[in-house]
Amino acid sequence: MSLADELYRETILDHYHNPRNQGILEGEKILSVEGVNPLCGDELVLYLEVKDGIVDGITIKSRGCSINTASGSMMTEAVKGQPLERVNDMISVFKDMMLNKSEDTPELPEEFEDLEALQGVKKYPVRIKCALLPWNTLIEGLRCAQTGDVAKAVVSTEHE
Repeated sequence: MSLADELYRETILDHYHNPRNQGILEGEKILSVEGVNPLCGDELVLYLEVKDGIVDGITIKSRGCSINTASGSMMTEAVKGQPLERVNDMISVFKDMMLNKSEDTPELPEEFEDLEALQGVKKYPVRIKCALLPWNTLIEGLRCAQTGDVAKAVVSTEHE
């Protein structure tokens, strides 16, 4: 294992064993969105508060593999406090990083320092859905926030 692979592995394990922004976010205008990957059993609930076009609060309550938990932890750190336009850009960059079949590593913004560790997941295509589940759940949460639909939504990776 190369030094870079070892550092990436340590970053993922750190976020798995010490996930950031975990738990239930409470408040009047909190959206909750469920994410499920039936192929591996990953489940999460994303709690989201958007105020004045900014992700003011975000937490995740997750159950599943290390990749899913680490990705969700890293995602919440990256998007918390960011304007929605910036969050949408981050989602696009992350999904491109994970789904791009090229061997070339794209130039990533500074706030993706930890998220870069998830590039190693691309070596195991079946695990890519684990890394994307929190992000796809966030997409649905943002959609609900923008449309005012506060009903619980469920995101499934079964058909991706």
